Amino acid sequence: MKWLQWLGLPVGIAILIGLAVHDGARDVVRVIGAAGPVLLWLVPFHALPLLLDAHAWRLLLDKRAPLGFLWWVATVREAVNRLLPVVGVGGEIVGVRLARWKLRADDDGDDGDDGRDMSRVTASVIVEVFVTIAVQYAFSALGVVLIVAATGDGGSLRTIVTIALALLLTAPLPVLAVFLLRRGGVFHAIERWAARLLGANNPLMMGIDGKQLDADLDQLMSRTGLMFRAFFWQLGGYMLGAFETWWALTLLGHPVTVGEALAIEAITQAVRHAAFMVPAGLGVQEVAVVLLAQLFGVSPDVALSLALVKRMREMVFGVLALLSWQAAEIVRTRRSLRDSKRAAAAASEALPAAAGARVRASQALHEPHSNSKARHDQPH
Repeated sequence: MKWLQWLGLPVGIAILIGLAVHDGARDVVRVIGAAGPVLLWLVPFHALPLLLDAHAWRLLLDKRAPLGFLWWVATVREAVNRLLPVVGVGGEIVGVRLARWKLRADDDGDDGDDGRDMSRVTASVIVEVFVTIAVQYAFSALGVVLIVAATGDGGSLRTIVTIALALLLTAPLPVLAVFLLRRGGVFHAIERWAARLLGANNPLMMGIDGKQLDADLDQLMSRTGLMFRAFFWQLGGYMLGAFETWWALTLLGHPVTVGEALAIEAITQAVRHAAFMVPAGLGVQEVAVVLLAQLFGVSPDVALSLALVKRMREMVFGVLALLSWQAAEIVRTRRSLRDSKRAAAAASEALPAAAGARVRASQALHEPHSNSKARHDQPH
């Protein structure tokens, strides 16, 4: 899969260069320069949609971790998925690891059940991924409806029919995955297969409890009300994220309606997730933004400016999130080393004290015997 991603990288770069040449790089620089530094406000604004996503995840974790911490983890997850060549799942793996920091620390003093913590967090992330897929389908369908309502020419309709057919054809895949998970035993079966392949004592098998994970997944997915609450919080995050497109186009001098901004964002997200083999969707996302923006009368230079502004916001926000993650890892590693040294020092100090205590205890046992013998030897 990695070779496919690295093959997609030059393709994406070529597409991006082609867009810049076709639409005029000088015009794009002029449009972005006219908007000025105020475009930087799009970077902190992106924190708001992620806050709603983090709240949805917190609901799936039964509020066992602070919202602020889960928001930070959500920023790292997104940055890993969008900026690193991890085929869109590396962020979830990192998220499981980071979330366990807080759950293990706040688990009412129960520090010994690491496998249980791993199962709970992993189940919440897996369910959240399926909720996200459902949200993406709903959001994409909303985008299709908005474009059909706003445009009436045949070319646009053909494009939308193609997108709608793609959504319909791929919809059975997540439905099948949910069906298999609800039947139960999926991860337990994977665990047994991996044990046969790698050996039960392989280090990779340590900490894996497929049976417990299946139970936690079934317990979460059976709570229909919880699933719907998580769905609507995430959908709210996606819709709030579309405000970035509306705001950016306003700053670039070509305002659109909220519905048009929603349509551009919805279909762009669908295209990007479909092109997961291209690292960071480079080039693919830009083409989608340019074509969709032009459907609503945005000029080619402004449309490409919008695509580049969104890419720059993603880079700045993502790099900051990745740097914060590495800083947190360094701090945690240093704290762990410091605690290990303190424990070793305490143990080394305790050894002489324990030895001295044993000597004193031994002397105390012999003293009564010596005193008794002395009294026995005294003349009467």
